Amino acid sequence: MLLEIDNLDVDFATRRGTINAAKSVSLNVSAGEVLGLVGESGAGKSTIGNAIINLLESPGLVTGGSIRFDGAELRGLSEDDMRGIRGDRIGMIFQDPQTSLNPLLRIGEQLTETIRKTKGLSQKAALQNAIELLESVGITEARARLQAYPHQFSGGMRQRVVIALALAGDPDLIIADEPTTALDVSVQAQILDLIRGLCKSRNLGVIIVTHDIAVIANIADRVAVMYRGNIVETGRVTQILGDPQHEYTKSLIAAVPRADIRMERFASVDYIDGSGAGGALHRIDINTHWLGQKNTLQLEAERLSANNATDNATDKKSEAIKVTDLSLAFTLERALLKRNRRMLQAVDNVSFSIMEGESFGLVGESGSGKSTVARLIAGLHKPDSGQVEIGGQNVLGNQKDPLVKAARLKLQMIFQDPYSSLNSRLRVLDIVAEPIRFYKQTDNEKHTRQIVNDLLDHVGLGGSAALRYPHEFSGGQRQRISIARALASRPRILICDEPTSALDVSIQAQILNLLRDLQDELGLTLLFISHDLPVIRQMCDRVAVMRHGAICEIATTEELFKQPQHEYTQHLLQLMPRMAGSHP
Repeated sequence: MLLEIDNLDVDFATRRGTINAAKSVSLNVSAGEVLGLVGESGAGKSTIGNAIINLLESPGLVTGGSIRFDGAELRGLSEDDMRGIRGDRIGMIFQDPQTSLNPLLRIGEQLTETIRKTKGLSQKAALQNAIELLESVGITEARARLQAYPHQFSGGMRQRVVIALALAGDPDLIIADEPTTALDVSVQAQILDLIRGLCKSRNLGVIIVTHDIAVIANIADRVAVMYRGNIVETGRVTQILGDPQHEYTKSLIAAVPRADIRMERFASVDYIDGSGAGGALHRIDINTHWLGQKNTLQLEAERLSANNATDNATDKKSEAIKVTDLSLAFTLERALLKRNRRMLQAVDNVSFSIMEGESFGLVGESGSGKSTVARLIAGLHKPDSGQVEIGGQNVLGNQKDPLVKAARLKLQMIFQDPYSSLNSRLRVLDIVAEPIRFYKQTDNEKHTRQIVNDLLDHVGLGGSAALRYPHEFSGGQRQRISIARALASRPRILICDEPTSALDVSIQAQILNLLRDLQDELGLTLLFISHDLPVIRQMCDRVAVMRHGAICEIATTEELFKQPQHEYTQHLLQLMPRMAGSHP
């Protein structure tokens, strides 16, 4: 047995008492085996990985149990002895490759430094080894790529570099902590295939830590399920997914979005205390509620529109968004002569329309142009050519035009990372109230506070959240704050850019159910951007598939999943992780 963990306890001493992050955890991993460690945020998964290599953050301490690696006890080793094992015998792949790599050093410098430290090679030999490592993880033109900086790689390529760094010391065990979080389906498939292939070709033991059960289904031999610091179930992947015994495991599997059929609602992880009933939408009468009323800017725009009405106005009203021949190129390298500039065609003659009340999905791999299209519609980028209409109004014209302002007010955007999209220095009250105050939608501050409390109640947080700061909330709660802020300007259209990509499966289910409820209640139109195809199937009426800045195919969701026409769409669907045996 390569790794044996027996009755491991990890505690964190805090001012409010001791937190038991891991309780009597027992695991084992053999050479050539992939063990999946699955559970939600806070379950203790990463704590176990960090405890193995003695990288627990203070005040975390291993307070009991045994960690035996290749027959030797790791507990009690000095830091110098651990350095000889960490990196050399045990490699670590961290979740975010951007923060794992030094942005100031070239890839070659980081690789050769690690190789020389772990293997004691000369600079020339280390350089050759670095090239071989990059080639082994599927990076082409490896010699030239050594001169690049981390920001010059895509997310998937950066993750390959991190894997190469983990392999630099020829380890016997690899610990991969959420290695595919927020990666699109094609890159995720490549990374999982790479880890699996390296495990077999090098006879490595691998522990893959993740909250994504679909990842476990596609890579692991065995799986251990963690809940609140405890291992609640362990077994072969086929057995755990096909016939789970523990109630938490059953709920966790049930909450995974289905790709085979469309469901009315996402299943919640009812085993977790309060998750089944908590966060429910507070129903309102849209005809009398503040959210259903129009502000003075919208009323003035309607008056002007009525005065300037044309014969085809009725036809235009049925389209919430219309995009025509939209194009945008980014300059990668500037030059005096235009012909010498390096350009990236991010969006290439994109056209589509979204009807009022419709959920329209945009899918494609990283770099396909999905988010750029969303930002062009939202006015965060200016296109090189093309037209964007919101509610029949061209919004690329004079931005001071009241009609343009009112049309822009109909649309709000919910971003991928709620923490970075919220001002950490403001209380939730001021974050949500900002658009209300900016557009002067209330007569006094008392009314503003009342509306903020109502909005927070409406998204399942409660008015008491208003006096707290973003860092005091979980990821799912912060996304609820982002939704409340988006609703504060009373929009008719929401652009959701990967709103649940980094959330646990149960929190994802809550947020997606919330968006569905809001759409039904407020009659919202959704532009939903995601690389998660099962989520797209559940959320969207129609889907557009993007590649290299252009649209390959537009179809109803059911047609797209059952009879995809474009070969790229077929390729994406084939790469989609499948939960064999997990659904009836």
